[in-house]
Amino acid sequence: MATEITSGAVVYRYNQQHQLEYLLLESQNKGHFWGFPKGHVEAGESLVQTAQREIREETSLELPIDTSFAVKTGYDLPNGNYKEMTLYLAEVTAQHQLQLQVEEIKNAGWFTYEAARQRLTYDNLKQLLDQANAHLTK
Repeated sequence: MATEITSGAVVYRYNQQHQLEYLLLESQNKGHFWGFPKGHVEAGESLVQTAQREIREETSLELPIDTSFAVKTGYDLPNGNYKEMTLYLAEVTAQHQLQLQVEEIKNAGWFTYEAARQRLTYDNLKQLLDQANAHLTK
């Protein structure tokens, strides 16, 4: 059994009403699941570099990574491999137009915590959102 290492970030912003919103992406993969910008670590990359690259590739956003929040989760894949995922935080502080990576991303949206939690497809991602939201609202 191989371990696949992935990294990404919970991307967030404060809207004009100063409400916290989270960026979710809908995958082009079968199932069209909703999640966070993330992807596989490439040779020579750190987890932080992977998170920055994946955000840039999937959304065109150039964002600094907040490493004060780093959460790991893992799960078994249908192919018998194990996936280990690390998520950080990344804040959007200015108005940006998203340019989605059409090969991988079908749709994107900004959601309040409650709406994001409902939209996320997998329970482990909902738990990661819970942890990120608790960190940001403490």
